[in-house]
Amino acid sequence: MEERYCPVCEAPIRGRSDKIYCSPNCKSAHQYENKKLTDKLYFDIDRQLKTNRKILKRYNLNGRTTLRRNVLHEEGFDPHYFTHYWKNHKNQVYLLSYDFGILKIDEEKRSEKVPKYLIVEWQNYMKPSN
Repeated sequence: MEERYCPVCEAPIRGRSDKIYCSPNCKSAHQYENKKLTDKLYFDIDRQLKTNRKILKRYNLNGRTTLRRNVLHEEGFDPHYFTHYWKNHKNQVYLLSYDFGILKIDEEKRSEKVPKYLIVEWQNYMKPSN
Protein backbone atom coordinates (compact mmCIF):
# COMPACT_ATOMS: atom_id res chain seq x y z
CA MET A 1 0.00 0.00 0.00
CA GLU A 2 1.29 3.44 -0.98
CA GLU A 3 1.94 5.87 1.85
CA ARG A 4 -0.16 9.02 1.70
CA TYR A 5 0.80 12.51 2.90
CA CYS A 6 -1.20 15.43 4.23
CA PRO A 7 -1.62 18.20 1.61
CA VAL A 8 -1.18 20.86 4.32
CA CYS A 9 1.82 19.78 6.40
CA GLU A 10 3.05 16.79 4.34
CA ALA A 11 3.00 14.47 7.40
CA PRO A 12 2.18 10.80 6.76
CA ILE A 13 -1.55 10.00 7.00
CA ARG A 14 -2.56 7.17 9.33
CA GLY A 15 -6.00 5.60 9.57
CA ARG A 16 -8.83 5.12 7.08
CA SER A 17 -7.98 4.69 3.39
CA ASP A 18 -10.18 7.68 2.41
CA LYS A 19 -8.66 10.04 4.98
CA ILE A 20 -7.18 13.17 3.34
CA TYR A 21 -5.62 15.12 6.22
CA CYS A 22 -3.38 14.01 9.07
CA SER A 23 -5.39 15.90 11.71
CA PRO A 24 -8.51 18.01 12.25
CA ASN A 25 -6.23 21.07 12.52
CA CYS A 26 -4.83 20.52 9.01
CA LYS A 27 -8.32 19.93 7.61
CA SER A 28 -9.54 23.16 9.18
CA ALA A 29 -6.49 25.12 7.96
CA HIS A 30 -7.03 23.88 4.39
CA GLN A 31 -10.73 24.77 4.42
CA TYR A 32 -9.91 28.22 5.85
CA GLU A 33 -7.40 28.91 3.04
CA ASN A 34 -9.87 27.81 0.35
CA LYS A 35 -12.62 30.02 1.79
CA LYS A 36 -10.24 32.96 2.01
CA LEU A 37 -9.37 32.59 -1.69
CA THR A 38 -13.04 32.38 -2.67
CA ASP A 39 -13.97 35.37 -0.53
CA LYS A 40 -11.01 37.36 -1.89
CA LEU A 41 -12.33 36.96 -5.44
CA TYR A 42 -15.78 38.09 -4.31
CA PHE A 43 -14.41 41.12 -2.46
CA ASP A 44 -12.10 42.08 -5.36
CA ILE A 45 -15.02 42.04 -7.81
CA ASP A 46 -17.27 43.94 -5.40
CA ARG A 47 -14.55 46.55 -4.81
CA GLN A 48 -14.11 47.11 -8.57
CA LEU A 49 -17.87 47.44 -9.12
CA LYS A 50 -18.08 50.07 -6.38
CA THR A 51 -15.02 51.87 -7.78
CA ASN A 52 -16.61 51.93 -11.24
CA ARG A 53 -19.85 53.38 -9.83
CA LYS A 54 -18.02 56.03 -7.80
CA ILE A 55 -16.01 57.17 -10.84
CA LEU A 56 -19.07 57.29 -13.12
CA LYS A 57 -21.06 59.23 -10.53
CA ARG A 58 -18.23 61.76 -10.07
CA TYR A 59 -18.10 62.57 -13.79
CA ASN A 60 -21.83 62.40 -14.50
CA LEU A 61 -23.18 65.53 -12.84
CA ASN A 62 -26.19 66.13 -15.09
CA GLY A 63 -27.47 62.62 -15.93
CA ARG A 64 -25.68 62.33 -19.27
CA THR A 65 -22.01 63.10 -19.99
CA THR A 66 -19.47 62.25 -22.68
CA LEU A 67 -15.87 61.65 -21.63
CA ARG A 68 -12.70 60.23 -23.18
CA ARG A 69 -12.21 56.58 -22.25
CA ASN A 70 -8.61 57.06 -21.14
CA VAL A 71 -9.72 59.58 -18.47
CA LEU A 72 -11.92 56.96 -16.80
CA HIS A 73 -9.33 54.20 -17.19
CA GLU A 74 -6.65 56.37 -15.57
CA GLU A 75 -9.00 56.83 -12.58
CA GLY A 76 -9.23 53.05 -12.16
CA PHE A 77 -12.43 52.37 -14.10
CA ASP A 78 -12.57 48.83 -15.56
CA PRO A 79 -15.33 48.26 -18.15
CA HIS A 80 -15.05 44.48 -17.76
CA TYR A 81 -16.90 44.73 -14.42
CA PHE A 82 -20.57 45.68 -14.53
CA THR A 83 -23.72 44.64 -12.67
CA HIS A 84 -26.10 44.49 -15.62
CA TYR A 85 -26.68 45.83 -19.10
CA TRP A 86 -29.45 47.61 -20.95
CA LYS A 87 -30.06 47.51 -24.71
CA ASN A 88 -31.90 50.43 -26.30
CA HIS A 89 -34.15 50.38 -29.39
CA LYS A 90 -31.05 50.91 -31.62
CA ASN A 91 -29.50 47.74 -30.11
CA GLN A 92 -26.80 49.78 -28.39
CA VAL A 93 -25.64 48.05 -25.21
CA TYR A 94 -25.11 50.12 -22.06
CA LEU A 95 -23.01 48.49 -19.33
CA LEU A 96 -24.16 49.55 -15.87
CA SER A 97 -22.44 49.56 -12.51
CA TYR A 98 -25.49 49.70 -10.29
CA ASP A 99 -27.22 52.96 -11.27
CA PHE A 100 -24.60 54.49 -13.59
CA GLY A 101 -23.64 53.16 -16.98
CA ILE A 102 -21.55 53.63 -20.08
CA LEU A 103 -21.96 53.29 -23.82
CA LYS A 104 -18.81 53.03 -25.92
CA ILE A 105 -18.79 55.62 -28.70
CA ASP A 106 -16.21 56.86 -31.18
CA GLU A 107 -16.38 60.57 -31.88
CA GLU A 108 -14.97 62.01 -35.09
CA LYS A 109 -12.52 64.85 -34.50
CA ARG A 110 -10.42 66.18 -37.37
CA SER A 111 -11.00 62.96 -39.37
CA GLU A 112 -9.75 60.93 -36.40
CA LYS A 113 -11.80 58.67 -34.15
CA VAL A 114 -11.63 59.57 -30.47
CA PRO A 115 -12.71 56.70 -28.15
CA LYS A 116 -15.21 57.98 -25.60
CA TYR A 117 -17.87 56.81 -23.19
CA LEU A 118 -21.34 58.22 -22.95
CA ILE A 119 -22.07 58.11 -19.20
CA VAL A 120 -25.71 57.84 -18.17
CA GLU A 121 -27.70 57.47 -15.00
CA TRP A 122 -30.20 54.63 -14.75
CA GLN A 123 -33.79 55.61 -15.58
CA ASN A 124 -37.12 53.85 -14.92
CA TYR A 125 -37.57 53.05 -18.61
CA MET A 126 -34.45 50.87 -18.42
CA LYS A 127 -36.27 48.32 -16.24
CA PRO A 128 -36.21 44.86 -17.77
CA SER A 129 -39.56 43.76 -19.14
CA ASN A 130 -40.59 40.30 -17.97
